[in-house]
Amino acid sequence: QVQLVESGGGLVQAGGSLRLSCAASGRTFSSYAMGWFRQAPGKEREVVAAISRSAGSTYYADSVKGRFTISRDAAKNTVYLQMNSLKPEDTAVYYCNARFGLLNYWGQGTQVTVSS
Repeated sequence: QVQLVESGGGLVQAGGSLRLSCAASGRTFSSYAMGWFRQAPGKEREVVAAISRSAGSTYYADSVKGRFTISRDAAKNTVYLQMNSLKPEDTAVYYCNARFGLLNYWGQGTQVTVSS
């Protein structure tokens, strides 16, 4: 079992930055591939960024490439999402995800609102 707790969301003006954090507890953090997803009102949840267990590879949705950076700190059992040059269309609830094989764990989500 893995517990995930997100933090760092909030209200920011377009062009601003936020850093989301996801603290993991439970089983070995380094065993899990980690990701950030988001869900805007009336839309399906979509993947934003992902990082491998070793942090050797990352993935970004086209909509955030060049603006968002995912990273992980094994010593702190934490994964981060640095979001720069935020746009109103980035407004959503952001969820942290931990994946190991068929096992998937989710955090409770943190709201990010970008005003124009």
